[in-house]
Amino acid sequence: MKEMQVRGSGILLPIFSLPSNYGIGTMGSEAKRFVDFLEKAGQTYWQILPVGQTSYGDSPYQSFSVYAGNPYFIDFDLLKEDGLLEGYEYRYGFWGEKVDSIDYALLYKKRYEVLKTAFGRFNRETEDFKAFLEKEGEWIYDYGLFMSLKMAHDGKGWYEWSDGLRLREEASLTEAREMYEDQIMFWAFLQYEFYKQWNDLRTYANEKGIKIIGDIPIYVAYDSVDVWCHPEYFELDEERRQVNVAGCPPDGFSADGQLWGNPLYNWDYMKEENYAWWVKRLTSSQVLYDIVRIDHFRGFESYYSIPAEDDHAKNGVWRKGPGIGLFEAIREQMGEVEVIAEDLGYLTPEVEEMLAASGFPGMKLLQFAFDSREGGNYLPHHYVKNSVAYIGTHDNDTALGWLYTADWNDVQYMRTYFDFDEQGWDDGGKKKLVWQLIRKVMATVCNTAIISMQDYLCLNSDARTNTPSTLGGNWTWRMKKDGMSDELAAAILHITKLYQR
Repeated sequence: MKEMQVRGSGILLPIFSLPSNYGIGTMGSEAKRFVDFLEKAGQTYWQILPVGQTSYGDSPYQSFSVYAGNPYFIDFDLLKEDGLLEGYEYRYGFWGEKVDSIDYALLYKKRYEVLKTAFGRFNRETEDFKAFLEKEGEWIYDYGLFMSLKMAHDGKGWYEWSDGLRLREEASLTEAREMYEDQIMFWAFLQYEFYKQWNDLRTYANEKGIKIIGDIPIYVAYDSVDVWCHPEYFELDEERRQVNVAGCPPDGFSADGQLWGNPLYNWDYMKEENYAWWVKRLTSSQVLYDIVRIDHFRGFESYYSIPAEDDHAKNGVWRKGPGIGLFEAIREQMGEVEVIAEDLGYLTPEVEEMLAASGFPGMKLLQFAFDSREGGNYLPHHYVKNSVAYIGTHDNDTALGWLYTADWNDVQYMRTYFDFDEQGWDDGGKKKLVWQLIRKVMATVCNTAIISMQDYLCLNSDARTNTPSTLGGNWTWRMKKDGMSDELAAAILHITKLYQR
C-alpha cells in the first residue's frame, strides 16, 4: 500500500467549521478562501471530517448513507449563480445566534425549505443531471426513496416502518416509488448539487497544490439506507433487528466504556463476496478525497461486540475481524490506495502486525503521550517516518484547553520532557506553550504533521469539536472570518519552512 512519503504538513478543519453567513460552513467562497490560506501558509494537506449526511446527534460519524454528501454543505450563493435562487430567499433570514456556532435544529427547519425552492427551478431534463443519475444509479434511487420515507414517517428509523417497507417487500417498494417520485428526485437533485460543488472545490484545491485528507467511519449507522437495503452485510436477526453492536470497552477515559450502537459487519458473508462492499466504498471515497483516513482501524483485526439490548459497554467481548485479508483483496481489485490508519489507543501485537503489513501510516498524538490514562506509547522518541503526527484530533480537547484541564502531573511531565520554560503560566504563557507544542509536532520525524485550526488560533475548550461519549453540544464550532489572517498564514509558513515540510 502507498506511504505518504513526502515530508509535508496540513491543517484539520471540518467543512462545517468554515465561516458562513448562513449557519454552517459550505463548499462556497469561504472554502476556497481557506484553500488560498493553506497555500499562503505553505501547507500540503487539508484534513476534514466525514462529509456524509448526518443523522440524529449531528455526528459526521453517523450518516444516512455511505455515498450521499451532506446537503447542509451546498452553498446558496453558488445556487444563485446558477439561477436557482434569488438573494432575498436566503440572505435576510435568521441563521443562528452566534457566528462561531451551529444551530442544527434551525438548519433542519430552514435549509431544506431554501433547497426545495432551488429544486423548483431546476431543470431535471439536463444532460448533466441525467448522466449523474445514470452514473450513480446503483445507490441514488434507493437513497432518495429512503429519505422520502423518513420524511413521511416524521424522521423515524426504517426499523419502525410498516413490515412491507421495513422488510423491503416488492409490492410496498413499488407503491412507495410511485407515491414519492417527486421527493425522490428532490433528494437526487441535492446529491447532484453536492457532488457538482464538491468536485469544483476539490479541483480548486488540487490546482493550488493542496491534497484533501478525508475521513470514513469504520461502521455505518443502523438507521441508514446501507443497512435497510443490504441487511445481509450486517449482524441482524430474521426481523432485521440488531443482535450485537459496536463500541469500546471500559478504560481510563470511560468506566462504562463507549456504546456506539452501530451494527456489526457479517464479515464471513463479506469475505465470500471478496469484500466487494468495501471496494465500492473506498472507490467512492476516492471520488471525494485524495487520501482517506479510516477511523478505528484496529477494528479490522479484532472488534468489540456488545449485546444489542445492553445500555452500557461492560459486557462486550472481543471478536476477530477480517485482518490483512481485507486490504489484500482491496489492493488486488483497486491497486495502491492512499490511506491513513486511525490506530489510536492500546494496540495488541496482532494489530501492530496488521498495520505493518498494510503499509499504511498510523497516527501519533502528542496529548496521548502525556496522558497518564492512555495505555499506548506516544512519546515522540518512538515516532517513525511513516506516521502522521498531531497534537490532538477532533475527539481531543484543544491544546490550550488541555493545558487548563489535564492532570497537573501530566502537564508537568510534558514540560520537563520538552524542557519548556517554567515561567509564564498565565493565559498568555499558555498560548506561547501551544505554539511550542505546534513546533514539536512539526519537528518530528513523521512524514506528515497535521495541526487543528483551533490550535493555530490558540482557542480554549469552547472551540472543541467533539467530546466522546457525550450527546449534544458537539460538532458545532465554527471559525470566525478573521481567523484566516495573513499574519497567521505567515507564522505557519515560517515554521513549515523551518522544519522543511
